[in-house]
Amino acid sequence: MVGPGFLHVSRAPALCRLENPRMKILDELAACKGQFGHDTAHRSVDLLSRLSTVAMRDPDDLVRFHEIALFLRAYPQSARVARLADSILGSFSERLRGIDVEAFDDPEISGIAGTAVSTNFSREFAQSLVLRHPGDVQIDWDDFARPDRLGVVLGRLVASAYEEYAVEPHVDWHAWLDANGCDVRWLLERIDASTWESLEIPLRWKIDPHSSRSSLRLPRQKLFFHSGPLLKRAGVSIQAELAAPPIKLQRVGRPRAKAALGVIVDASAARYRELHGFEHPDERNVYHADLGRGVDFIFFGAAAAKRLPLRAYHCGMFFKNGVPIGYVETLSLFERCEVGFNLYYTFREGETAWLYVRVLKFLREQLGVTCFSIDPYQLGHENEEAIQSGAFWFYYKLGFRPAAPDIAELASREAAKIAAHPTHRTSARLLRRLAEGPLFYGATGADWASFSIVRASARRAGKELLKSAARFKRAGEETSYLRWLQRQPNLRRRLAAAGSG
Repeated sequence: MVGPGFLHVSRAPALCRLENPRMKILDELAACKGQFGHDTAHRSVDLLSRLSTVAMRDPDDLVRFHEIALFLRAYPQSARVARLADSILGSFSERLRGIDVEAFDDPEISGIAGTAVSTNFSREFAQSLVLRHPGDVQIDWDDFARPDRLGVVLGRLVASAYEEYAVEPHVDWHAWLDANGCDVRWLLERIDASTWESLEIPLRWKIDPHSSRSSLRLPRQKLFFHSGPLLKRAGVSIQAELAAPPIKLQRVGRPRAKAALGVIVDASAARYRELHGFEHPDERNVYHADLGRGVDFIFFGAAAAKRLPLRAYHCGMFFKNGVPIGYVETLSLFERCEVGFNLYYTFREGETAWLYVRVLKFLREQLGVTCFSIDPYQLGHENEEAIQSGAFWFYYKLGFRPAAPDIAELASREAAKIAAHPTHRTSARLLRRLAEGPLFYGATGADWASFSIVRASARRAGKELLKSAARFKRAGEETSYLRWLQRQPNLRRRLAAAGSG
């Protein structure tokens, strides 16, 4: 979907060849991403117009062109920039015709119009895709390592399949399913989730243009155009943001909620990503918040039957001018909220810090939490991408701190070096050491420094909470359970002690 007056084109314009293999013009367009104002808007329009007629055959150039255009659609300097970006993005099915689409399989860039993704989707994601994209999701027989496993399952479902499975060696189950008119949907309707997972059936989703990363949108009435510089981390303060006026929240009606959840599944599946809440959403309690600057936030918990025994679970996706740009997943217990935040690769040059603190503000207001924590994996523990990006310092410079004294001292010394010598870069080895423990924002972080949910669950206080939680977990919204927890100071003290090493 696109905003009022925006043109979606279904086929590419006539293209001319550009001989320069390194695409100098792409460098000029990329430079426009961080510049704003009237002159830059005109420059972006000129470059986009020139590139719209250029035929690119090199996959790297095509990927780069796509990601720049997608960024400019999310962060446009003008309505004309947004229209041109949409037009170019809508042409990618045609642009990729005749090109080996396997070059576009990497999860950071997968999901471009004209491509497909193949993976072992969960049963919930597979059902959602099949229902909304009939005919576009098929078993990927070329990547199916053990199709023989289908025999025992099909033999239980259909007598003629048992006839084959029981006595015939090496049954061609691909041919059998085709001959009997049995497709993926037929299979999904007849087997449970655990059986589906055990079969490890790879599915190939041929992504139609409207569901691709190129054109997938959450409907928005009015786009936000950037006339000034992007908000940088140095100008962002968690404390100031928490003190700002409250963020308005609106419950989304069931039809609109269902449509939004479909967009979220498509955006995630196209990137080979699944979250617990995206698989099992609480469709009755989906909320929308306008975070400002063109950002919509769709927020919800897990369905009652899929809620965690102790912690409150919530998740959501954020959209910039209708474009999916990232997601958040939270685990809350009493006043503590563990936040998993991910901005998609394409948009990491955008207003990441501002968006992050707006999300924290939203979580504090809606969940009543006052202490935020970052899991070591997010910081770089067994996560080389976070090490390479220096994720630890992103959170540290926003005000998060280690609770472990030795890591806190190490971080303080390294921060002093960086302050004294701005060109100093923390070594990967030191970043791995800093990522060995969680980071906290909030006065009670030390109380949770060594907390383990597994340890807490095994002790008396945890077992007591499990019994009490059961009646809250199955009824209403999970925020009610969390608010109840926050009124139990004695239970909080006992559980925090039980779960600490």
